[in-house]
Amino acid sequence: MKRYRSYRSNAGGSDIRRWRVAGVAGVAVALVGVGLGVAAAADSPVPTVNCPAVAGKLGAVPASAQSEIARNLQLLNTQIQEANNRIRTSQGQGGPNFIQNAILGPLKDKRFATINRMETAIGRTLAKPNLNAEGLSGCTLNANGGGNASPEPNQVPAASVSAGAAAAGNVGTIACPDVVINVAVPAQAKAEIDRNLALLQTQINEADARLKSSVGQGGANFVQNAILGPLKDKRFATINRMETAIGRNAAKPNLNAEGLSTCSVDAAGGGGAAAQPTAAPATQAPAGNGDAGNNGNNQAAASRNTGNVGINDGTAQVDCPNVAINVAVPAQAKAEIDRNLALLQTQINEADARIKSTAFQGGVNFINNAILGPLADKRFATINRMETAIGRNAAKPDLNAEGLSACNLNK
Repeated sequence: MKRYRSYRSNAGGSDIRRWRVAGVAGVAVALVGVGLGVAAAADSPVPTVNCPAVAGKLGAVPASAQSEIARNLQLLNTQIQEANNRIRTSQGQGGPNFIQNAILGPLKDKRFATINRMETAIGRTLAKPNLNAEGLSGCTLNANGGGNASPEPNQVPAASVSAGAAAAGNVGTIACPDVVINVAVPAQAKAEIDRNLALLQTQINEADARLKSSVGQGGANFVQNAILGPLKDKRFATINRMETAIGRNAAKPNLNAEGLSTCSVDAAGGGGAAAQPTAAPATQAPAGNGDAGNNGNNQAAASRNTGNVGINDGTAQVDCPNVAINVAVPAQAKAEIDRNLALLQTQINEADARIKSTAFQGGVNFINNAILGPLADKRFATINRMETAIGRNAAKPDLNAEGLSACNLNK
């Protein structure tokens, strides 16, 4: 039996062999290319973050804040190390903006919050510093790797720690000017005046105790910022309350709250801690404050003082400027804004009711001192709260609290 060789079949086999050879060669070339790419990637350095140091900007750090500052300095280092690790483990991921959007951007936010916390920690005892959180929070890349992964010290820098208690001035005693009531005190105000005079003495005693217990704390401005400053605010408010208490039943006096609220430290230790009178003077206005209990003197005074509101006959109503919110209110603040707008109306209603219920009480300044003055204070605080509420989630607006807090009367 004859066998015949097929040329077609043979040619086909040759083609198949050629394709196989070509396929194997292609795979080999691809593998070589991958190997070269891996080698090239291995040879190129991994970038690292480069962040500005914060410790050198701290200035004086009070003893009470040193541990918190040290923790936050260490946290800044930890944030850098975590960012470097994320860059290393995410090589080849994302597009050209991956590192900026996924690593450097979040790192900036973390650093900003951390630096702000350090400002707050120092500000609890000293004047709150500006550490330039905005400028120091942004980091760049070291394209060739390397860089300092821990630019912050583990402890508060020695140069930043306050050393001298004597430099801080927290030795000696508190010396304050006496607050003297140089006007007649109506009988109705005597108890309130006595309470506030005693409070002035208590404030001095508390400041003295704080001065002694804080030796060695804070920097050069510690006593001024943490003791004398708050004491001045308390004394100013207390003296103002005494002026208002007298003004409810007589002409409101000027007790010089501004001039008498400031105290100092007597380094010699003599001080004025026990000098403040704690009772109103014996000379006081008559209990009725008028003729036959009918406010006759006040009526005469009203006729002489046409510029004043005059005697309260119970018919006046307060007239307050409208508080308009002329900025966009964030959704998070809407409920609080609505509550405070309603509170402004409630304050007006209460003032109107007080005018009616106090008809023919007090002197010519009664409405101004006992109703319009306190109303202005309440409105000022309420408008300020609205500014703060909006400012938590947007730029803090100026709603003109000073201009919109004062009200007049409609007769």
